[in-house]
Amino acid sequence: MIVKSSPLQKSFFRPRVKWRSRLPHAAMLSIPDLIRKKRDGRKLSDGDIKAFVQALSSGSIEDCQTGAMLMAIWQRGMDPHETATLTKEMMLSGEVMSWPEEWAGLVVDKHSTGGVGDKVSLVLAPALAACGCKVPMISGRGLAHTGGTLDKLESIPGFIIHHSAEQVRAILSSVGCCIVGQTERLVPADRILYATRDITGTVDSLPLITGSIISKKGAESLTALVLDVKFGRAALFKDLAGAKELAHLLVTAGNELGMRTGAVLSRMDAVIGRAVGNSLEVIEALDLLKGDGPQDLMELVATLGGLLLAMTGMAADQSEGRRQIFQAVIGGAALLKFQAMMEAQGVAKEMARTLCSAHADYFTVLKKAEHQLDLTASRDGVLIDVDGLAIAEVVHKLGAGRCKAGQPVNHSVGAELLLSLGQKITRGTPWLRVHYEQPAPSPDQIERLQSALVLGSDADWQKQSLVQEVMLPD
Repeated sequence: MIVKSSPLQKSFFRPRVKWRSRLPHAAMLSIPDLIRKKRDGRKLSDGDIKAFVQALSSGSIEDCQTGAMLMAIWQRGMDPHETATLTKEMMLSGEVMSWPEEWAGLVVDKHSTGGVGDKVSLVLAPALAACGCKVPMISGRGLAHTGGTLDKLESIPGFIIHHSAEQVRAILSSVGCCIVGQTERLVPADRILYATRDITGTVDSLPLITGSIISKKGAESLTALVLDVKFGRAALFKDLAGAKELAHLLVTAGNELGMRTGAVLSRMDAVIGRAVGNSLEVIEALDLLKGDGPQDLMELVATLGGLLLAMTGMAADQSEGRRQIFQAVIGGAALLKFQAMMEAQGVAKEMARTLCSAHADYFTVLKKAEHQLDLTASRDGVLIDVDGLAIAEVVHKLGAGRCKAGQPVNHSVGAELLLSLGQKITRGTPWLRVHYEQPAPSPDQIERLQSALVLGSDADWQKQSLVQEVMLPD
C-alpha cells in the first residue's frame, strides 16, 4: 500500500488516523469485558480490537490489563480476521510513511525471523537498490542468541542508524536504500505490546508475532514485502510445520494491508555463511558484495531479492529476479550502493572507500578482538554438521550479544568457521576461530563449542539447500 501525498502535504508522514470517533460508544465494551470475552474463547469484533489498541495508545489501560489481554490471546488465539484487524489497528496507532508518487511500485523491504550469522540484509538492501528499488529497511537490534542488523552496522565507525524522516527520504532519493532503526512515531502500540509480551511469557503467540511484524512493515507503505521465516535447531520454530503456519499468517496479514507479501521458508541449523558476530559478519557481507562470499548466503540473498522483484513486476518471474540480484552483487553495482549508503549514513568517505576496496585490510577500520583461539578437530572425518545455536549462545555470552534491551555489545567478539560443510578434515585441523576479549572462553564454553562439530563419513554427508519452500501471495 503506497500512501500518496497531496501536492500541499509537506510532512513525510501521514497524520495519525483518529478512528475512535467512528465507534458508537454504546457498542464499546470496557477493558475488563474485552479481556473476559477473549478469555472465554469468543471472537473479538473489529470495534473491540480498535478499543483495545486505542487504550494502549492513549495510556488509559493498566499494565496488568494489557498483560491479561495478551495472555488471553496467547491461550485462546485469534482467527485470521481478528489477526488482520489487530495488525491494521496497530499500524494506525502511529504515523504511516508516504512516498513521492514516482516511487509507486518500487518501495520494498524484507523481514527475517532471526538466525545465526544472518547478514542477508547487508547484501540484499544494496542489491535491490542497484536493481532500481527503494528500500527503507527498518531493522532491529539483537536479543538472545540472534544478532541484530543495527548492531552489525554500528560496528562500522560513524554509521548512524537514527535519522529524521527528511533524512531517510533524502537517502532513498540519492542512494536507493537505507537501514535504520524504528522511529518513535511508527507503531507506538507495538512498542508497548512487545515489551509486555517479553515479561508475560507471550512472545511466541502467532497472532501477536504477526501483528508486531506486519504492522511495522505496513507503516512503511510498501509495495512488496518478503519474509524469511526460519525453522530448525537455531530458529524460533524447530520444525517446518510451525514455521509454515507463521508464514501463512504473515503473508495473509501483509496482503490484507495491501502489500504484495510472500515468504521464503529457510533452514536454520548451522551458520549462514561462516561468520558469527557483528564486525565479522560485516566483513563477510563485504566479501560477498565483492563477489567472494559463501554460496549459501548468496542463495538466500538471490532467492529473497528475486521474489521481491517478481512481486513488484520488475522481473518477469522469480528466476529472472534471482538473475538480476545475482548480477547486481557479482557485477559490483550492489557494492557501490553499500558504499554510498555508508557515506549517506555518516561513515567517513575514506573509511567507506577502504572497506569497499578490492584488497581491503578490514581491521584498519573495524575493531579486531584482542585474542583469537583456534579449536581443532579431535579426529578424522567429514564435516557433516555444525550446531549453530551452540556457537551463537557461547559468542553471545562472550559479549557479542545482550541479555536485555539497552545493554552494550562488543562488536569485535565472534567466531568464524574455518572449514565448509562436506569437507574432509584430519585430527588436529583447526575448524573454528573464536575472537574474544573479556571474558575469555571458559572450559565449559570451549567444550560446548567442540560439541558443536559433527563429523561423519562421506556416506553421512548430504548437501541441503537453505531454501526449503517459497510461499507466494494469492
